[in-house]
Amino acid sequence: MPGPYVVPVHGDPELPKEVDVVVIGGGIIGVSTALELAERGHSVAVCEKGGIGHEQSSRNWGWVRISRRDPREVPLMAEALRLWNTLDARTGRATGYTRAGIIFACASDKEYAEHERWNRNLEGYQLDSRMLNKAEFKDMFPNADMDIKGALYTAADGRAEPQKAAPAIAEAAREKGATILTECAVRGIETTGGRISGVVTERGSIACSAVVLAGGAWSSLFSGNSGIELPQLKVLNSVLRTKPLEGGPEQAIWSDGFAVRKRQDGGYTIASGHENVVDIVPNSFRYARSFLPALKSEWRSLKFRLGGRFLDETRLPSRWTLDEPSPFEYNRVLDPKPSKQLSDKALANIKKAFPVFEKAEIAQRWAGYIDVTPDAVPVISAVDAIPGFHIATGFSGHGFGIGPAAGRLMADIVTGKPPIVDPHDFRFSRFSDGSKIELISGF
Repeated sequence: MPGPYVVPVHGDPELPKEVDVVVIGGGIIGVSTALELAERGHSVAVCEKGGIGHEQSSRNWGWVRISRRDPREVPLMAEALRLWNTLDARTGRATGYTRAGIIFACASDKEYAEHERWNRNLEGYQLDSRMLNKAEFKDMFPNADMDIKGALYTAADGRAEPQKAAPAIAEAAREKGATILTECAVRGIETTGGRISGVVTERGSIACSAVVLAGGAWSSLFSGNSGIELPQLKVLNSVLRTKPLEGGPEQAIWSDGFAVRKRQDGGYTIASGHENVVDIVPNSFRYARSFLPALKSEWRSLKFRLGGRFLDETRLPSRWTLDEPSPFEYNRVLDPKPSKQLSDKALANIKKAFPVFEKAEIAQRWAGYIDVTPDAVPVISAVDAIPGFHIATGFSGHGFGIGPAAGRLMADIVTGKPPIVDPHDFRFSRFSDGSKIELISGF
């Protein structure tokens, strides 16, 4: 099942012998970290096992939102909104970013009250976000047929093109001196005296004093080979895009039945508003205790299935030596089959809500694996057990929008600079220091 077309980034031919920092993973988190480091004068190499942005960084909805974020992410996302606003000028390339607003429809008085309470998280940020009553929503969308109580409308939110953003950032990082290596899997890390001293790739070794693991859904497997326990599972989200369509909404809209975002080409990206597929795999049992609070909270929106993915992951080795091919060399890109049932249901729902979509023609379908943590909050942190090793992963479906700021925060941590926001909630040690792991439902 071919994924979405991604603006190609050709990898550099030469493997550097030594850099300050190696970034593992060429998604939006990895390349944003690399750009920050390169702009600060640090030598950096990005090692991507496949192509830049070919997994979830190009398969997401393309939403750039602070609305309905986990409150722990709000300060970092506020910084991300500022960074997105200048990203095209900074990179010298088009990311498709525009501040068009995002709306979360409220089907009940309870939902309306919950969104109203959530909106107080933005007090003090000077961002345009407010509640709409039913009449105001109708005025904004006179041709919509939605039985709702109102909506949360955040005009400060926006959208960008996932197939363009990570490549644009990667090319900008290269112009600042970063080395971009594609089809170059990192097999593992090397240490000297307990500290990071380099990495071993399929093409040879790179000496370095710091490593940032930004491997998305692959991060837990990579960490485990280094003796680091990272609780992380994958959730499958299916998407379809339409051909250009006149008369649809300019703002992105979420409801119980669908999520829709206008694309730069005039088409729309459509997905289920709340339903996702969870493949039962060996790690489902390994991390069951850690994810139990999330399961209790979100089980209604998850469709569990036992199938071929269980066998695929059973065959993956959990340990390998650095002189033999790693699992990352046998699966360059996670390209799962989308759920036609869920995306067709979303399309049917949006046709009811916005009759103009009766004219919509499906151009393509795809799916991607979202890397999730037990509390749905990312890890952006040093790993105390291995000085010089850092992790930026587990963005739980929120990584695209927050990516530029996450990269800046990761660069701050790596270089010891004052962090852009307090990184305490993103620390890796929260999973092992006895902290209460709390999922704030619905965000």
